[in-house]
Parts: sequence; C-alpha cells; structure tokens
Amino acid sequence: MVREVAGSALRFFKKEAVLCIALLLAVVSAFFVPPSAEYIGYIDWDTLALLFGLMAVMQGYRRAGLFSLLANKLLRLANTSKKLMALLVFLPFFLSMLITNDVSLLTFVPFGIIVMRSAGLERQIVPLVVLQTVAANLGSMLTPLGNPQNLYLYNASGLPLGQFVLIMLPYTVLAFAGLAVSVACFRSVPVHFQAQSAKMEGAYSLAWPTVFFAVCLCGLFNVLPPILIAVLVFLFLLITDRKMLAQVDYSLLLTFAALFVFIGNIGNISWFRSFLSSVLSGNEKIVAVLASQVISNVPAALLLSGFSSAWEALIVGCNLGGLGTLIASMASLISFKAVSKEIAGRRAKYLLVFTIANVAFLAGLLGLSYLLELFF
Repeated sequence: MVREVAGSALRFFKKEAVLCIALLLAVVSAFFVPPSAEYIGYIDWDTLALLFGLMAVMQGYRRAGLFSLLANKLLRLANTSKKLMALLVFLPFFLSMLITNDVSLLTFVPFGIIVMRSAGLERQIVPLVVLQTVAANLGSMLTPLGNPQNLYLYNASGLPLGQFVLIMLPYTVLAFAGLAVSVACFRSVPVHFQAQSAKMEGAYSLAWPTVFFAVCLCGLFNVLPPILIAVLVFLFLLITDRKMLAQVDYSLLLTFAALFVFIGNIGNISWFRSFLSSVLSGNEKIVAVLASQVISNVPAALLLSGFSSAWEALIVGCNLGGLGTLIASMASLISFKAVSKEIAGRRAKYLLVFTIANVAFLAGLLGLSYLLELFF
C-alpha cells in the first residue's frame, strides 16, 4: 500500500514538477508569513481569469480541427523536403502568436512527426521537432497572447499593446531570420505523400471558441472584466461541454496561484526583499534569463516582477529565458514528451540537438539585446 502511494506520488511529481515545487514554496513561505486574508490579495485574479478563458478557447479550436485543417491545406504546397520543413517550422512560429506556444506545440509536433514519416523523412524528425519548439517559443514572444508570462507581464505592466509588441519585434524578426537560415541548411529532395485527413467537427464547434476568443480580447483590452469572462466561459462549458471544461490545464492555474502566494509572502520578508532588489537593480534582463534556466520563465516572470518595475527588461529577459535548458520554457517539455513517446531511442540525440540550437539562438538574441542597448 505504502509502495503504491509512493509510486503514485512520484509519477504525479514527474508529471507536474513545477506545480509541486510551487506548492512547496507556498507552504514553506507560510511559516515565515502566517496565512491571513492578505493571501487573497496576492493573487492576480485578472490574469488567471484571462488565462482560463484563453486555454478553454484554444482547446475548443483544437477539438474542432481548425489547426490540423489549416496545416493540411498549407502542406499541399510542399513538394520538396525543404518546403515541407519550412511549413512545419513556421506554422507554430506564427500561430503561437495567437494560440500560445504550448497549444501550438501540442498541435503541430505530433502532426509534424506523422507527416515526416509519411514523406519518408524519419531522419529529420529530431531536427524538425527541435526547430518547431524553438519556433513556438520565439514566435509567442511577440504578443501578450503568445504565452502565460507575456499575458501576466502585459497586465502587470499596464503597457499599451503597441509598445509591448515593439519591445519584442526586433527579437522576433531576428528569430525568424535564424529559423529561415536553419531550414535552408537542410538538403532538399522531392517528396510525395498524402496529407493527413482532417476535417472540422461542425459550425457549432468552431462558433463558440470564436465568440469567446473575441470576448477574451475584450478582457485583454479592458473592455470587459476578466472575472466576468471566466465566469461566462465556465458556465457555457458547464452546460454544453463538461468534457471540454475538464481539459483546461488547471495545474497551470494552480501553479500561478501558488507562486503568487509565495511571491507575496517573500515580499513581506524584509531581508529577502532587500537582497533580491539589490541583485535585480540594473540586471533585470540577465537575472530573468538565468532564473528561467532553473525555474522556467513563467515562475521567473512572477517572482522577479514582484521586486522590479523595469518592465521592458523583464519582458525581454523572461521571453529570451525560454531558450536554453529543457525546463526554461515548460512548453518545451511537450515536444520532449512527444519525442520520448514516438521515437524513444532518440531522446539523447534530441537533447543534444535541442541544447545546441537553444544556446545558439539564445546567444544571438542576447547579443541583439545588448546592441540595442548600446545604440538606442
């Protein structure tokens, strides 16, 4: 019995490592700052509400088959391996700007593996998945909708949408160029394959996420209260599709809540607040990059924003911090899980190629950031 419980706990920890660590940090911090009504005020409820709504919307689009249908239509244009690689890499790059990096990878990594196999290009599966992962993490940094840390930092900073996009635009352009060069390095051979079958589930399936996506945008631009949006989405799915409601990533929402509590508590510990503030002062960008390598960029954004209001440096640092280690961006684990499942014997090769590619892109984009500081 004890062994079974321990085994279940270990499996849960492996699956939800970030959530477990966040909960542990929140519990430990509670010994220094006893629980009180102030805990409720620590949590950014607007960010959690918008995140819930957007995750539900993207699950709706995914189930409706929209992304797979779009991918299939585009793949009809590919008659060489290089064109095929380019399409499969730039689909997650551009779509992650609107559908988030994790949804993009959940959709296009398994799809890419199937397509490459059907085209007889199994040897290129590892580099493809690596580039898809880099593409999703880098494309998503352009918009507040692209990833959870951007949504939080956009709300917390109060920056206009145009200014937020302009901050990340140079990095996105360089990332696009780097991905294009990477794809160009592959040998091009003719390919002949049947695109994977994909169809929409029906007008209703597509209609509701479209309506609620527009509603979520109203929340993003402060037209409607985010809490109201979350309630509307929840009630709609509770009545019409409880299975879809269950598919929302509640572990991410709980991770955010636990981290908000942890950050709120340590913010009330004077010596830690003074220490972190002194370390951060003038070094927000590089500290955000380094912290992301260990705790991933979403917790890094939540933690560091509690001690600095240098929003541009935090936005750049947390986005670039998604490159590097496998856990620097939790979305990267989606790709690793897919590779582990589909081509288990190539995990070591994948990790090697993944690390080399991430370090190369991180070095190039960090170099750009310092050039921008120097001249602007």
